[in-house]
Amino acid sequence: MTDHTKPSPFARVSFDAEATGPGEGIRVVDMSRLVAGNALSLQLADFGAEVIKIEPPQGDALRHWKDNGKTLHWKVYARNKKSVVLNLREEPAKQALRKILKTSDVMIENYRPGTLEKMGLGPDVLLADNPDLIIVRVSGFGQTGPYASQPGFGTLVEAMSGFAARTGFPDREPVLPPLALADMIAGLQGSMAVMMALRSRDRGKSRGQVIDLSLIEPIFGVLGPEAAVYRETGEVKERCGSASNTSSPRNVYLCSDGKYVALSGSMQVMAMRLFDAIGRADMKDDPRFHLNADRIKHRDLVDEAVGAWFKTKTRDEALAVMRENAVTVGPVYNIDEAFEDPHFIEREIIVDVDDPELGTVPMHNISPRLSETPGIFKFPAPDLGQHTDEILSEVGYDADEIAKMRSDNAIA
Repeated sequence: MTDHTKPSPFARVSFDAEATGPGEGIRVVDMSRLVAGNALSLQLADFGAEVIKIEPPQGDALRHWKDNGKTLHWKVYARNKKSVVLNLREEPAKQALRKILKTSDVMIENYRPGTLEKMGLGPDVLLADNPDLIIVRVSGFGQTGPYASQPGFGTLVEAMSGFAARTGFPDREPVLPPLALADMIAGLQGSMAVMMALRSRDRGKSRGQVIDLSLIEPIFGVLGPEAAVYRETGEVKERCGSASNTSSPRNVYLCSDGKYVALSGSMQVMAMRLFDAIGRADMKDDPRFHLNADRIKHRDLVDEAVGAWFKTKTRDEALAVMRENAVTVGPVYNIDEAFEDPHFIEREIIVDVDDPELGTVPMHNISPRLSETPGIFKFPAPDLGQHTDEILSEVGYDADEIAKMRSDNAIA
């Protein structure tokens, strides 16, 4: 539990509405809901792109994920963004969206495939309005294929990609990640795709285009050579807990104080250093443990020997020995321990960001770090519809037209 009476160790970050980043001049319209699209547009917003969240009257569903009654997910994922409320069930709101998109570089949406077309807002319409528009279509399974029309949340693709089947222990059920992993991976990959499309457009190699971003393909890619290994060996790799099918030793180990460390001996030199550090130099020449392939075959024996040593040391004692011997070992942290770690503090991995409601909110800093054109903190997460009038005025609506749209429930 955080001690709220204790001064925060984190650097405090204030928003600067005049700050500019390398994405300045890129206008992004984000019509998505929940995590994947918001993670994508956050990456662009953090580097200076103008991101306009188009929200329904009830707001992005992410606003309704609350902790202790506070919309902390929204505060993190919606920083550096603007909010415009359009009721797209009403024709004037659709026309307003089209006007905004005519002035934009990128649109992000995550409706079920075919929904935009039914609304009269398909890519053919939008690209006719603005031939230079980059349209990102986020969905569970992609815009084509037998599953395209099925709803596809991250949980489903984390299971169907094979990721969950590789996570956990062989004598227990597969384990799903406890957070929106597939969404966040897709968001990061999507931001890269947007920049590639913009780069191509700006070099005159293409104009607008559609990016078909499924959730299942990026997380399947995380499995790396799994398909090649299966084709070559005919074997389906079983779950192995925190161990590895490709290297040994590699696991988490319990220390005498009940805390854990994570160890990777994936390089031969690391395994040899480890055996010296735990006083088991005899294992270096034992044919069961000499090479990585041998150690994988006898993984249980390796873990038994290594684990026995860690149980005789507190975590701090064990880490000191491992670091003295240049062995790749690190502590397994809970979030409260990350709050206290001097590396997290000095490198500003977590920063206290100004917040009009809570004073400050600790959140991840902008990454990656660019030496000459770093990311920026421009705006706190917006209130619902905070920028509706501003953006509509920019695209040509006068005060009377905006008031009429509001009275007709087309905007809020």
